[in-house]
Amino acid sequence: MKVNQNPPWLIWLKKLGWAGFLFFLLKGLVWVAIFAGVWKCNH
Repeated sequence: MKVNQNPPWLIWLKKLGWAGFLFFLLKGLVWVAIFAGVWKCNH
């Protein structure tokens, strides 16, 4: 029996695929942009 050495996030990423990865990456960048814009407007 072979022991899987991959971390859980890597296994999850492989299941999700590149489309899912890019979707979450872009979603994260959008949230960062929103928070940066709100912070800039309030200061």
